[in-house]
Amino acid sequence: MTTIGIPREVRDLEMRVGLSPAGVLSLTQAGHTVIIEHNAGRGAGFSDESYQEVGAQVLYSAAEVYGRADIIAKIARLTEKEYPLLRPGQTIFSFLHLAVASPDLLQILEEKQITAIAYEMVAAPDGHRPVLHPASEIAGRMAPLIAGHLLRSDLQLPGHEGLGILLGGIPGVPAAAVVILGGGTLGANAARSFLGLGTEVTLLDHNLRLLQQLDEKMDGRLNTMYANPHNIRRAALFADVLICAISAPGNRIPILIGQDVVRQMRNGSVIIDYTIDDGGCVATSRPTS
Repeated sequence: MTTIGIPREVRDLEMRVGLSPAGVLSLTQAGHTVIIEHNAGRGAGFSDESYQEVGAQVLYSAAEVYGRADIIAKIARLTEKEYPLLRPGQTIFSFLHLAVASPDLLQILEEKQITAIAYEMVAAPDGHRPVLHPASEIAGRMAPLIAGHLLRSDLQLPGHEGLGILLGGIPGVPAAAVVILGGGTLGANAARSFLGLGTEVTLLDHNLRLLQQLDEKMDGRLNTMYANPHNIRRAALFADVLICAISAPGNRIPILIGQDVVRQMRNGSVIIDYTIDDGGCVATSRPTS
């Protein structure tokens, strides 16, 4: 049978793990061997013991996991320190975002004849993306929590002082203006969550049928605009919170918000660029994890 390895994620702030104990149980019951690096699940709330209880073996180094596994199940794209650990002919499951990956990663995958399965590219015949979909749902529903935190005027961040406004406002004080670029799973979930707080939400997409569907689902409370350059610029300039949620799996995301637009946005406004894994749709966006 196959040996599946789960290494501990090494990127900054990455707390997820390649498989939960429930997923491991399904594999061990099917006769597969599962090995996991010590504390790989800790950040996600899973102890080593919870994996051992469902049949996994705990190993104490990434090198040992990579060295023994036929298949590697992880989350984040490989880092340079992980390249030497790959064995020729191995299979790896992870988010890859190859359109913006280092050429060195592509070279390593080719040289070692690695079979690489990119989670963001896994799709059913009807176009549904079973791995990306739940991750996008979570990200969208987290957006108001992140935005509300960053809008605080007492937040101590270098070069940033929040607007000091409530997302939902109060009687006599207007709600924050939230602009969402993209009406897919992430954008729709973000819109629903912001609306639930009483926020003024405008969503832009180039798919008019999708905009009609979202308008119906949200009982006409959502402002919608066709996503052309003029409307994107106009919407960004009045935004207290700008959410970038467009999707183009397998491709680099185009820049939709240039530096000139960012300079004209309100001081203290917030940009949350969820497209950063694919390059980012804001010219000034930079990955931090």
